[in-house]
Amino acid sequence: MYRPGLHIISEFEVKNPSELSHCEKIKKHIDHCIEKYSLQKVGEVYYEFPSGGYTAVVCLTESHISIHTWPEFNKVTFDVFLSNYLKYNDDSVEEMHDGILKLMEATKVNSTRIKR
Repeated sequence: MYRPGLHIISEFEVKNPSELSHCEKIKKHIDHCIEKYSLQKVGEVYYEFPSGGYTAVVCLTESHISIHTWPEFNKVTFDVFLSNYLKYNDDSVEEMHDGILKLMEATKVNSTRIKR
């Protein structure tokens, strides 16, 4: 039986927009979360734009994590969705979202939570 999972979609600014140009710190954090929450990665793309900013999408058997940055506008979009098909993941989604906000020193956060 399908059990809806939690999807958090978030947009925020950060204290230091210059940190939005390179994705290595985020990649390490996401990899840590995948291990911590026993998730299964099936693919990933990290791309740094020549003019600054990056986009990243990590596909999971449970669903996905994505982040996109625009340092010139001090803007970040982040979303994480995990199904609850094999195990309950809602708490992991909340913790991953909170962890990204803390890691990036987020300000002016606008988030939406969807059960689907």
